[in-house]
Amino acid sequence: MTSSILRPRRRTATGTESAGDVAGGTQPTPILDLPHPRVAELVRCIEAAAPADAPAAEARPWPEERQLELLRRAHRRISATVRPVYSVQDERPVSEVLRRGRGSCSQRLAVLEAVARAGGVATRVRGLLVDGALWYPRFPRMRRLVPDHVVLAWPEFRVADAWLPVSELFGGLDELGARPGGGFTNAGPETLFEALSRTAIDWDGVAACPASGGADAACDLAGHVVADLGHFDSRDALFARHGQTLCPTARLVAEPILGRRSAGA
Repeated sequence: MTSSILRPRRRTATGTESAGDVAGGTQPTPILDLPHPRVAELVRCIEAAAPADAPAAEARPWPEERQLELLRRAHRRISATVRPVYSVQDERPVSEVLRRGRGSCSQRLAVLEAVARAGGVATRVRGLLVDGALWYPRFPRMRRLVPDHVVLAWPEFRVADAWLPVSELFGGLDELGARPGGGFTNAGPETLFEALSRTAIDWDGVAACPASGGADAACDLAGHVVADLGHFDSRDALFARHGQTLCPTARLVAEPILGRRSAGA
């Protein structure tokens, strides 16, 4: 049993935007505040951490042949420097996430989007309404307080004239799903953000993990998708139309506690 009381009112759960009509962009938004000095400094660190045989600094926009490499490097940097917590403020600006040095899976995905836009790589998001039961393993004693639905902004990046979902940043879903170690359990310290670098995160039911992954380690998460909300130019646009997962009062009460609690604790 999950909670519907915590959900914002008047959320529209149906009606999708055609992917072909959503161009995304590289502009700043209130969440993706890429002109901020903290974001700029992160971008400089990612660009400076180049292999010995690569240029010491990148000219912006990033060269097309290096965009994927730099996005992967950005993911690793964010994983190492922004601690995963259960924050519920999806609209927190990226610069503030970096100041705190901690963020939810959604917030750290937003950091990755901001870095991409700062490098001239267009981003957009696919909105998914996900069954709250996916998060039961993280809150075994608090299931009644888990929201019945979670609004998830899943980024896509314009690389080599094609949209690349963040799920495929480190390889195709079939390739990732075939790797040892099983799929995503949503338990322990690994969040969706970390998991996408080692296993398939499949919201459409096209990938499968090896049997050795175990019944609770799935790559196919399509069964948890309640609704596909379509594509949006930014996560700001998604949340403006469909709201955040929790209502404002619930966010106000929960954030001081969950916003500091490490994932897996």
